[in-house]
Amino acid sequence: TPAAGPPLLLLGTPGSGKTALLFAAALEAAGEGQGPVLFLTRSPLQSMPRGAGTTLDPMRLQKIRFQYPPSTQELFRLLCSAHEAPGPAPSLLLLDGLEEYLAEDPEPQEAAYLIALLLDTAAHFSHRLGPGRDCGLMVALQTQEEADSGDVLHLALLQRYFPAQCWLQPDAPGPGEHGLRACLEPGGLGPRTEWWVTFRSDGEMMIAPWPTQAGDPSSGKGSSSGGQP
Repeated sequence: TPAAGPPLLLLGTPGSGKTALLFAAALEAAGEGQGPVLFLTRSPLQSMPRGAGTTLDPMRLQKIRFQYPPSTQELFRLLCSAHEAPGPAPSLLLLDGLEEYLAEDPEPQEAAYLIALLLDTAAHFSHRLGPGRDCGLMVALQTQEEADSGDVLHLALLQRYFPAQCWLQPDAPGPGEHGLRACLEPGGLGPRTEWWVTFRSDGEMMIAPWPTQAGDPSSGKGSSSGGQP
């Protein structure tokens, strides 16, 4: 999109809403009259993520190209051959489940190579889109409550390449409702902000500033899970 912003790393524990936000971003980008969206994930989605709504625009769905590389090597091949793909260049590149690919070969150099390929692919798509237009990049990584040394090393490496990060924490607003707290670190492009993302019963996603309270020691801080600062 014209204002894609820096590459964004989504972080959160299982069930924190990473896939839902990626899918919502895909739908949003697909409806802006820009190029298609490339959504990479290891296995097909079993159901529509929360936030998709009960009525999906078929035209938007058609612009989301799902691909399912089953291994790190297949993901490497897909990214390396992206410049050969026919059709218009994607305006948004999404990768869900980065931790599954990193688990195959936990060596730092393999992780660095994969990250470099993702960044280079997004840069190539931006070049194809033309002057003044960029291909956005969003990558989701699952974190754990108790991270081991390998997880910490991967996270430190990723944070070097993805200065903009969004930490997610489940936060149910009420019975029968689903929500999450999102802490956005824009990577030096602005102040840290927090948002409350809720999913209504009809699947509609609503976003509002996090209601900070004076005297609340957790105010202005995100989840502490997964090594978040």
